Amino acid sequence: MKDGNEATGGHTEEPNPMESEKRFELHMPSVLGFEKVAIDFAASVGKIMRLPAERIEDLKTAVAEACINAIEHGNKMKPSAKVSISFTIEESKLRVAVRDEGMGIGQSTPPSIEHTMSGRKERPRGWGIYLIKNLMDEVEFETRPGGWNVVRMAIRLEE
Repeated sequence: MKDGNEATGGHTEEPNPMESEKRFELHMPSVLGFEKVAIDFAASVGKIMRLPAERIEDLKTAVAEACINAIEHGNKMKPSAKVSISFTIEESKLRVAVRDEGMGIGQSTPPSIEHTMSGRKERPRGWGIYLIKNLMDEVEFETRPGGWNVVRMAIRLEE
């Protein structure tokens, strides 16, 4: 009885799951606490891609901050408004987009670490964007007035 593998010498390559699926999406309500689901999702994608542990932590923090901003500022804590997170695996990087349904939040001036370290009074807000920009290799913010906000981030794979 032939098993169909004899033409290839009996060797069958295991299919690479990453070749067929290179984009993963998660949609969640705008409720604080659900960012933890996105964190776990990001960690799983990072592990699949074999990112180093410290880069997975960077990814988790950036995704958490982007989701919290989307929930609080973009969607104004409206549970029916969705936050959508997509992970796209490319050959040299992982791209992440966090999108809300908000009306635009604009750009705030990032806090100053120097001011904070020197004891000067600093606003307690704005650290999320600062962290995202400093933990990810590429960051872009887009606001469509009357439409939505999206934070696009990328983490490069090490050679």
